[in-house]
Amino acid sequence: MISEFLDRAARGGDAMLVTGEPGAGKTALLDAAAERAMACGIQVLRGSGVEFEADVPFAGLHQVLGPLVEEFKQLRDPHREALNIALGFGGGPAPDRLLVCNATLTLVRQVSKVRPLLIIVDDLHRLDRATAPVLGFLARRLAGIAAGFLAALRTDAAGFFERIGLAELEVRPLDEVTAGRLMSSVFPLLAARTRRRLLAEAGGNPLAVLELPRALAERGLATAGGLATVLPLGRRLQGDYASRLAEIPLRSRDALLMMALDGAGDARVLAAIRDGQRGVVDLLPAERARLVDIRPGTHRVTFRHPLIRAAVLDMSTGDERRRAHRRLADLMSDQPDRRAWHLGEATMEPDEEVAALLERAAHIKVEHGDSVAALSRAAELSPAAGERARRLAGAAYLGASVTGDLRRAEALLADARHGDPDPAASVETAMAASSVLLHGDGEVATAHRLLLAAIKTAGGRDISPLTTEEAFRTFMLVCHFGGRAELWESLDRHVVNSGRELPVSLYLSATLVADPARSPRAALDRLDTEIESLTQMADPTEIVRIAGAAAFVDRLPHCRQALRRVARDELDGGAVTSVIYANTLLAFEAYLTGQWDEAQDLVEAATELCEACGYQLLRRNADAVRAFLAAGRGEASAAQALADEVIRWAAPRGVRHLHTSALYACVLAALAQSDFEAAYRHATKISPAGQLASHEPHAPWVMMDLVEAALRTDRTREASAHVQAMQEVGIARVSSRLALLSGAAAAMIAPEEEALDLFDRSLAVREAERWPFDLARVHLLYGERLRRARGMTRSRVHLLAALETFRRLGATTWAERAAMELRATGQARPRTAQHDREALTPQELEIAMLAATGLSNKQIGNRLFLSHRTVGAHRYRVFPKLGITSRAALRDALPHQPAG
Repeated sequence: MISEFLDRAARGGDAMLVTGEPGAGKTALLDAAAERAMACGIQVLRGSGVEFEADVPFAGLHQVLGPLVEEFKQLRDPHREALNIALGFGGGPAPDRLLVCNATLTLVRQVSKVRPLLIIVDDLHRLDRATAPVLGFLARRLAGIAAGFLAALRTDAAGFFERIGLAELEVRPLDEVTAGRLMSSVFPLLAARTRRRLLAEAGGNPLAVLELPRALAERGLATAGGLATVLPLGRRLQGDYASRLAEIPLRSRDALLMMALDGAGDARVLAAIRDGQRGVVDLLPAERARLVDIRPGTHRVTFRHPLIRAAVLDMSTGDERRRAHRRLADLMSDQPDRRAWHLGEATMEPDEEVAALLERAAHIKVEHGDSVAALSRAAELSPAAGERARRLAGAAYLGASVTGDLRRAEALLADARHGDPDPAASVETAMAASSVLLHGDGEVATAHRLLLAAIKTAGGRDISPLTTEEAFRTFMLVCHFGGRAELWESLDRHVVNSGRELPVSLYLSATLVADPARSPRAALDRLDTEIESLTQMADPTEIVRIAGAAAFVDRLPHCRQALRRVARDELDGGAVTSVIYANTLLAFEAYLTGQWDEAQDLVEAATELCEACGYQLLRRNADAVRAFLAAGRGEASAAQALADEVIRWAAPRGVRHLHTSALYACVLAALAQSDFEAAYRHATKISPAGQLASHEPHAPWVMMDLVEAALRTDRTREASAHVQAMQEVGIARVSSRLALLSGAAAAMIAPEEEALDLFDRSLAVREAERWPFDLARVHLLYGERLRRARGMTRSRVHLLAALETFRRLGATTWAERAAMELRATGQARPRTAQHDREALTPQELEIAMLAATGLSNKQIGNRLFLSHRTVGAHRYRVFPKLGITSRAALRDALPHQPAG
C-alpha cells in the first residue's frame, strides 16, 4: 500500500495519514516509506511533533522546510518574507497564516518540478498550533503536484491538525501468532506461561511485544516463569502512557488503580472508591482521555488497551497498591478466592491466617492458572518453615502437573528442599519431585521410588484428602508410563487397597489403563456414565483424566467435544499440561477415526507446547502418534525414524509405555511394506504369541497384526494360539474396534467356509465404520482371502472398499497393495487423469504444482505458510489421487498450466 501511495504521489500528488496506538509500528512504517522513496529518487523532508515544542510557533514547519531554505529565493517577495519570518530566518511582524500556507504550497510546487517530493511527519498530533493548519492546508492541495504528504498520529489523539477528508491507513495490532513468533525470535528463553502473559498484556502492540520481556530481563525475571501483579513497562512504553495518565486528576488515577487491581470491572469497586455514583464520576476524566470505556447503564469499566492497565500499575507505588488491595479485600467477603489474593498482596509480614486462605484459594483456582502464584505467595507469608516448605512443594507440583511451569517448578522444589526437613512435608515434596522428574526427563524409577517411600511413611499422619488423592494420581501416572506389571501391582497394594475411597477418575484410570484387555464390565459401564457427564464438566484436568481412561478402550470419540473445549480454552486459563494431554488424545482419536490431517495438526500443536514448556516425556508421547500417522500413510522410513527416536529415549529410562507405542508404529510400518517377519518380531515384543500380555495396553492393538504376520511367516500354531488367547480373555466385549480386529484375526486362521462367515460377522460389528483404517484393512484381508478362494466377484467388492478408504486417508502403500490385489482379480479400477485432477483440492493442486518444480516440502511450506509436515501430508494424499507413486511422475500427471 505504501508503494502505491508513493507512486501516486510522484505522479500527481497524494496525502495519507497513518494511525494506530502508541507502539503500533507507525514510525517504522514511515521509516520504510522514506527509505523506499529515496531509493526511487524522491526527495524526502521529515519532521516530527515534539511535546516540549508545542508552544513554539512554526517549530514543526521549521523541521520540514528548513532543508529548503536556499529554495526560498525562488519565491516572490511576500511568500519569501512570510516563510523567513515564520521560520525565524528574518525579522518583522508575524505573517498572516493564509500567506504562510500559500507560500508553503508554492515552495513545494516549485521544488517538485525538479524532483518529486515527499513530506513525512511523525507524531502529527503533537505539532504546534501554528504549523498544524499550514500542513493541513498543504495536504489537501497536492493534486497535480509531484509531491506527497505522509504523516503518523495516534488513534483518536487530540491535536491541532484537522484530519477530516484525508485518507487514513490504520496500523492494526499483530495477530497472536505473529506476535508470538516475534517475541520468541528475540526472547527464545522466556518461560511459556510468562510469554503468554506478556503477549496478552501486549495486545498485539509490536513495541510492547519487544519491550515487556526486555523490561523483565533487566530485572532478572525473563526466564523465571513467575507472574507478578505488576509488569515493568520499560522507559519507552512508560513514556507513551505517562503523559496521558498525568493529564487526569489524582482521584481519577486512584480510581484507575482500583480498577486495574480488581481486573473484573466490578461495579462494586466503583462504589467503594467514593460513595456510590461518585466512583463513576471520578473515572469520567479517564474516559475523556480515552483510557477507559464505561458501559452505559451497567457502569462496567474496561481499559481501552491492556497496556493502559499495565501502565497504571507500573506507575503506582507499592504502598498505593497495598492500600488498594486491602480495600478490595474488604469488598470480596463473598468471594473467598479473590479476597485471599487481595489479602496476600496487601500483607507484608508473615501471617498464617492469610497464607492458609491463599492455599485454599489455590486449590479452588487450579483450572484458572493462578494456583502456583497463590501457593508461592502463601509460602512467602508462612511463619513456620515446615509450612513454607510444604506450600512451596505444592506450588512446584501444580506447576509441573497443571500449569506448564516446569522450569519454575524445579526452582520452587529446590527452595522447598532447602526449607524445613520435617517429614510431614515429604508427601508434597515427593509429589512435586516425581512430577518434575517424570514430565521433565521421564525418570520413572526415581519418581516411583520417591512416591512409594512417601506413601509408606505417611500412614497415620494428618495429610489432607486432596494431597492424598493427588499423590495417588501421580503414582498412577508413573505406573502408566512405566508400563510394567510390578509397578501396577505396587499401585494396587498401596493405593487401590489402601481402604480409602478413590475418586472415580482415579479408579477408572487404575482399572482400565492398566490392563484394558481385561476391563471389568462394571468399570466400562461406569466410564460410559462419566463420559456422558463431560459436557457439564468444567475442570480440564478431570476431563483429561476421564478421556485418558477412555483411550485404550476406544471411547475417545465420545470425549471429543469436551477435549476440544480444553484444547481451545485452557491455554489462557492456565491448565497448560491439560492442553498438551488434550491435543495428544485428540490426535490419537483423529488417527483412529480417519481424520489424519486433523491428527497431524493436533500432534504438532502438542509438540510445540511440549518444546516450549520442556515436557520431554509428553513430547515423545506426541512423537509416537506422529509415528502412527506416518506408518498408516506408508511412510515407512519416517515412521521408523520417529519410532527409533522414541525408543532411544524411552528404553534407558524404563518408560515402557512409550517403548511399546513406538513398537506398534514399527509393526504398522513393516506390514505396510509387506515385511511380515519384522512385523512379527516387533509385535511379539509387545505381547508374546499365544497370550494377551497383562498390564500391556498396546497388546490388543497388535492382536490382528500379530496373527497376520504369523500366518504369512508360516507360524500357524502361534497364530492359532494367539486367537485362542483373545477369545479366552473375551476381548470383543471391550469395544467395537477390538471386536472388529479380533473377529478378523479369528477369520484368518479358520477353515474356508467358516472364515468367510467370520469375516462377514466381523464387518457387521456395530459401529465398525467408526474405525475406517482398521475397517479397510479387514476389507483388504477379506478380499485377499476371497480371491484365493476364487470368489472374484465378492473379492472385488471388498478390495474396492479397501482401496477407496486407503486413498481417502492417504494411506498410499496400503492403497497400492489393495490395487494390486484388485488387478489380480482381473479388474482394474477405471481412471482418467481429468477425473483425478478434479479430485484434488485447490491446496493439494497448489502443493503438487510446486513439488513438480522440484521444491522441497520445507520450501513449499515457507511459500504457503504451512509446516513441512502438513505439506508432506497433503503431498502423500495427492499421489494416490493422481495414480502415481513418486515425485518424478508429478509433472506428467498434473494438468498443463497456461504460460504466464
